[in-house]
Amino acid sequence: MLDDPKEYRKIIGKLLYLTVTRPDISHALNTLSQFVARPTDVHFGATMRVVRYIKGTAGQGLLYSKENNMQIRMYCDADWAACKDTRRSITRYCAFVGGSLVSWKSKKQQTVSRSSAEAEYRAMAAEQWLQEYVS
Repeated sequence: MLDDPKEYRKIIGKLLYLTVTRPDISHALNTLSQFVARPTDVHFGATMRVVRYIKGTAGQGLLYSKENNMQIRMYCDADWAACKDTRRSITRYCAFVGGSLVSWKSKKQQTVSRSSAEAEYRAMAAEQWLQEYVS
């Protein structure tokens, strides 16, 4: 365990705020934020790797283009039993209006899926709910 876990929590909090414009770090932060109660040197090292990645890709972010095409496109995926401790799957989705990313999420599912098809179905149900909401 780290001598001062407050520093880890502070960095994680700042990085979580940054995910508002940097969806590319959402999955890493989803994983790293699970260890804020008892972070270790390994977790701190992984967090600093994300910080170095952010510094190296500072020019990246969300780009909203001026398009008349307002078509909504959504993509979703799930990885079956990704969490080795709980065997729960992780759902991810992203939504585009025109060519611009407007919403994304990476979240551990509430229940344990018995198959990869069930995990994918749960991800698709979450995505479908969002599509109905925005349509």
